[in-house]
Amino acid sequence: MSQLEQSPIERDIMEYDVVVVGAGPAGLSFAIRLKQLSPETSVCVIEKGATVGAHILSGAVIEPGPLDALLPGWRDAPPPICVPATEDEFWMLSKTGHRKLPLPPGMHNHGNFIVSLSALCAWLAPQAEALGVEIFPGFAAAETLHDDSGKVIGVRIGDMGIAKDGSHKPGFTAGIDIHAKVTVLGEGARGSLTKKLVKRFALDANSDPQTYSIGIKELWQLPAGRVTPGKIVHTFGWPADNRTYGGSFLYHLDKDRVAIGYVSGLDYHDPDYKPWEAFQQWKAHPLIAPLLEGGNIVSAGARAIVTGGWQSLPKVEMPGALLIGDSAGLLNVPKVKGTHQAIRSGMLAAEHLAATQLVADGFDAKLRASDAMAELKKVRNIKPGFKKGLWFGLANAAWETATGGLSPWTLKQSADYSSLDRLGTAEPAHDYVQRTLAPRDRLQGVFFASTSHDEDQPIHLKVTDTNICATKCVEEFGNPCTRFCPAAVYEMVEDASQPHGKRLQINAANCVHCKTCDIKDPYEIINWTTPEGGSGPNYQNL
Repeated sequence: MSQLEQSPIERDIMEYDVVVVGAGPAGLSFAIRLKQLSPETSVCVIEKGATVGAHILSGAVIEPGPLDALLPGWRDAPPPICVPATEDEFWMLSKTGHRKLPLPPGMHNHGNFIVSLSALCAWLAPQAEALGVEIFPGFAAAETLHDDSGKVIGVRIGDMGIAKDGSHKPGFTAGIDIHAKVTVLGEGARGSLTKKLVKRFALDANSDPQTYSIGIKELWQLPAGRVTPGKIVHTFGWPADNRTYGGSFLYHLDKDRVAIGYVSGLDYHDPDYKPWEAFQQWKAHPLIAPLLEGGNIVSAGARAIVTGGWQSLPKVEMPGALLIGDSAGLLNVPKVKGTHQAIRSGMLAAEHLAATQLVADGFDAKLRASDAMAELKKVRNIKPGFKKGLWFGLANAAWETATGGLSPWTLKQSADYSSLDRLGTAEPAHDYVQRTLAPRDRLQGVFFASTSHDEDQPIHLKVTDTNICATKCVEEFGNPCTRFCPAAVYEMVEDASQPHGKRLQINAANCVHCKTCDIKDPYEIINWTTPEGGSGPNYQNL
């Protein structure tokens, strides 16, 4: 019996008016706006990353309007990476060729800025602190707290110093309980607490299942003179097949740097599809490889992207708590942007709480009546259209754009875990070409994420029935977790002691917290939970 089971843990309690889970653009914008409107309100922000920005990754091109409203003078002292957009290109790729296409309306970026979202959040944090917000990086909110009626009354910080076997190590520290009148969830896509609360309060009872993509990104330092600061390039087509939603971004920064990435829709069908390898294939394309040749990777990582849009929006209020940003699911897929929506929703939540004396009720209706939701409604049918294939998706996108989203129908969506074809029924696997650019395998990619976990802690990736992995999953899907994880966390290894000669090995120390496993596992038996606070990637300028 572990020490945790032998005796209850005494926990310190801290009390605030509002606790925010997640120091992303939504959470920090909420905290700033609430303190602007109500300086006497006590606000704390909990962030599981070792520093603010350590777990933040996005393209990212931002529309500056909401940031202008939040911090009117921000352009006088902008974040460290902030490059005005200068030109846009949109390409369709074949395996060896490319064709330039007219720019979709949502991708016109005149007036926008290319930023590092991790650096933007690190820049926002001290501005929040200057207003009196208390920010605690390195502390993971492991569970929500509830009163006898079920109302959310705060969060519990995860314990530190627990060994893999559940015993307490010499440096054990019990996580504190943070009590608050309102808890604001700004965890980003597929947040672990948000997932539980959506189920507990049936927040998705009147919405479609949420859907996701996985975005994999690298920051490159290139030879002098090769970069055109402010140039924005998007592609679609190869290496994704016509049934797989996939596309790339290539953003030219300053100081001879480019940010590149590849996005794969997690509603893909082929159980052999490998999102990380698809990204590496894209880098080998004749349009891309000459730009990168001779350059060096500075930083890399991956994250889930919430793509369900208007029809997948859950109810965003519950007793004692609110959802904002990607926790709510506000990213605009056709625009390839979500930061402006995150800031908008954070500000709207702050204004709502300031006006209601910290009463959460009514925020759902306010968000649904806002510009943030009007924007999503116009494009609600574009991403779902691609579930019927590339060419239908393009034709549907053209129609929805031409009509301004006034179609009398709304396309339905299904959960990503349900989309995989069985082995032998899928179209042939992708024909991968030889790679010449680093990194050449996923472990090298993990190195550039600077991810770090104490290996002597309980595994934070909970698989409820590993017997399925060695039996049913092998036969039906060939263990897709070994392919969809971008960090080589999951391995099926030979083990003569097991009835079927194999067992699942979880390399939890590799985890970059992208949550893909929690989303795409076809049996829904993988649950991503928070490791010790401060664990995980340490992204630099991603």
